[in-house]
Amino acid sequence: MNNNIYRVGTANMYENTLRNLGTRQTNLSNLQENLTSGKRVVRASDDPVSAAQAERALNRLARIQTEQRALETQRNAIAQAEASMGDAVGLVQEARQLLVSAGNAALSSSERATIANQLQSLRDQLTAVANRTDTNGLPLLGALGSAQSPFLGPLGGTPDYLFAGQPGQAASNGVAIPNTLDGDAAFMFDATRDGSFHAAIAQGTSTVIAPGATTASVPAGAPPNRALNTSPITVTPGFVFNEDPATGQAYSYSVSFSNVTLNPTTNTLSATYNITSTDPAFVPPAAQTLTPIKIGEKNEFSINGVPGMAFKITATPTKAVDGTITLSPADGDTISIAPNASLFSVLDKAVSELRAAPNSGLASQAAGQALANVDKGLERMGNIRSFAGELLNRADRITGDQTKRSIQLESDRSRAEDLDMIKGISDFQNQQVGYEAALKSYSMVQKLSLFNFIG
Repeated sequence: MNNNIYRVGTANMYENTLRNLGTRQTNLSNLQENLTSGKRVVRASDDPVSAAQAERALNRLARIQTEQRALETQRNAIAQAEASMGDAVGLVQEARQLLVSAGNAALSSSERATIANQLQSLRDQLTAVANRTDTNGLPLLGALGSAQSPFLGPLGGTPDYLFAGQPGQAASNGVAIPNTLDGDAAFMFDATRDGSFHAAIAQGTSTVIAPGATTASVPAGAPPNRALNTSPITVTPGFVFNEDPATGQAYSYSVSFSNVTLNPTTNTLSATYNITSTDPAFVPPAAQTLTPIKIGEKNEFSINGVPGMAFKITATPTKAVDGTITLSPADGDTISIAPNASLFSVLDKAVSELRAAPNSGLASQAAGQALANVDKGLERMGNIRSFAGELLNRADRITGDQTKRSIQLESDRSRAEDLDMIKGISDFQNQQVGYEAALKSYSMVQKLSLFNFIG
């Protein structure tokens, strides 16, 4: 009969049991920490790969939050700029209504002066609106960068208004929009782009052709010379106005009339005109002869010889009962054509000409020219305001895209480090049951000893 005897040291058994109990207690503590924090990865050592993924997602979320704060600032600035453009459009439309009223032939000089004062007030308000700043004191219409007040004027020289900054519009990107609008494009004119010009009429000295005469004279007591009644100046489509490449400013031109004579047989006037320019490279063409002008009829004819520009004037010479003919045009009458620097320039010229207009004809001429140029300004202002609206829409789209990205990144972070609570509770309960069983078994085995059975 074989008897196998095994010897088990109690010290070794106790040591192994205590080590296992410590491991179970540590695991239970870790599971409890995961449950209380709601995270599967509490420390990078728990799962280095998941910890790196979660950290990358958190960094991207922080960047999106920073971009959204910057975008909100930009959105607020563009919203203020758009509101300013709306105010400016309202002011210019009100000025346009006044210009329409100023062309009424029934108005007196004092009534036209009142309208001019109203226009002056609107122009002052328009300048203030154009130079508005945001809550940080930055110009809302500063383009690519400008002085504190982007629009300077009226100035003593030519041009009479300047944009004190860098024209142009900053581009948007996937996460940001500009924080200013291009005020230069909204209010400043460019001769080659906009074709906005002003024709100033200077009266000559000749006034009438007496009965039986064929050339002009100045009889005693003759009425003041009747000025040319020109239609608004327009640039022929497809032509480019001559421009100085060094300064970017278009040159001015002058058309002067002379040699006004009468043809008694056809009852028409004939005249010649000469063209001069501030362009030193301009070669004046030879004197040109107008198409014979029928007396007593409205005559419209083109002025040729101005480089890159075609425009028409309307002349109506009249004949009195005594046979005296009032000239239109007259010897020495001059039309000076110059580009408008800005919408402010248009309003300033309209104000000064309406105040100085001696009759309704010249007032109508001033109002007509101003209306044509104001309409061009309103078109440009409308374009910039529409662009501001598109920027606000783009900001909304960017916010929507960033929100979707945030949700995706939050999901990525959650998958990498968050704890599945159902699984976590199950693991914790299993670990707790195992730990309790180990403690009970240890307490029972610890009581076993040979000495308990001796004696």
